[in-house]
Amino acid sequence: MTQLVRDVMTKGVEALPPEATLVEAARIMRDKDIGDVMVAYHGRLLGVLTDRDIAVRSVAMGYDPQLMPVRSVCTPDVLTVRADDEAATAVRLMREHGVRRLAVLEGGRPVGVITLGDLAKARDPQSALAGISAAPPNSGA
Repeated sequence: MTQLVRDVMTKGVEALPPEATLVEAARIMRDKDIGDVMVAYHGRLLGVLTDRDIAVRSVAMGYDPQLMPVRSVCTPDVLTVRADDEAATAVRLMREHGVRRLAVLEGGRPVGVITLGDLAKARDPQSALAGISAAPPNSGA
């Protein structure tokens, strides 16, 4: 049976407007225990911001995350798949472009994200990556 992206993806996304600050994004990531947020304007995806983006593109450069808007640091031109695409399409895109996650769109709006971990859990549940991805969140300091 063919697996669809909707069957494998992490459903729901946290989205922020482009003018939100990096501190706001970091707090959402902390509170929701997620590693990325979508940057969207009126439901249209403008980019994706990861915890690594905040660290490398802002903090390490000496910028003030309390003042810097997410649009300044997010990755624009995000690769996407549709929720009704085959999961194999997501695998192919990740492999071809060397990315770890894809935004999932439905009707042009972000509705989820599909990650390497999501695919590992669905396709190879005994793998180390699947085990790590399925583990409870790390709530340590």
